[in-house]
Amino acid sequence: MKITLLGTGVPKPQLHRASSGYMVEVGDDVILFDQGPGTYHRMMEAGKRAVDITHVFFSHLHYDHCLDYARLLLTHWDQGAGKVPELKVYGPPHTKRMTQALIGKNGAFGPDLEARTRHQGSIDVYESRGGTGVRKKPRPKVSEIRSGQTIAGDGWTVTARSVPHVQPYLISYGFRMETPEGVFAYSGDCGPCTAMVKLAQNADVLVYMCPYYSGTERSKAYAKGAAGHLEIARMAKEAKAKSLVVTHVLPQIDKPGMREKVLREIGAIYKGNLYYGEDLMEIPIGDPVSKSQEK
Repeated sequence: MKITLLGTGVPKPQLHRASSGYMVEVGDDVILFDQGPGTYHRMMEAGKRAVDITHVFFSHLHYDHCLDYARLLLTHWDQGAGKVPELKVYGPPHTKRMTQALIGKNGAFGPDLEARTRHQGSIDVYESRGGTGVRKKPRPKVSEIRSGQTIAGDGWTVTARSVPHVQPYLISYGFRMETPEGVFAYSGDCGPCTAMVKLAQNADVLVYMCPYYSGTERSKAYAKGAAGHLEIARMAKEAKAKSLVVTHVLPQIDKPGMREKVLREIGAIYKGNLYYGEDLMEIPIGDPVSKSQEK
């Protein structure tokens, strides 16, 4: 099991942080949890191609969590040339409609797909990549999931639970992935809640959004749908998570001195392994080790 942080930022564009996206490799499966803007490029920097991705889980459909889906969807199909299985996509309500709005007959890329499946020059490219016969348009297997549902893969399961963020406008989920090698929990975007504590119970790695310094929230509504650093620390402690990754950080805390202050104050409450997330950081299952200890 390998966990890579692809995007640790927020909607505001930043050169050093892509928006939300996390990659977990289990056996032959490469699974994405969200794919916000910039995360496709980070995925390539991590050594993965679109055709390597097997599954995608969306926590919610704010654009900073799903904007690179269009690129992944089209490139997976185009470069796969009919030789790789269709993407398996799981998300909240509207995921199917979003997909059809991209690749359906009347979707944004409908004319593009017509050209790539009917123009002889495009067919030549398809055949040069190993494609044979009539080229079919992409047909990803899209499932809209409900709170409490568990999806089973090859050697892994993912359980989704509804978490507070911007309901009723968007449904938001947190996730728990269980594998023989370890447990990964991901908050998506959400405020303090019992649901995430349950999802993160005894998790090996808990990835939690931390957009602001506790006590500086804009309003009660904002604090209900997004967690500050002290709230995250208390939840990780209650869940007994072994490692906590602070991510989805706003510029307010993402500066010298503030980063250290946030980690120090979280560490006063939560005693597990603590990571300040950076793009392309690999999070180990178990305690971190120094280079001299690695075999």
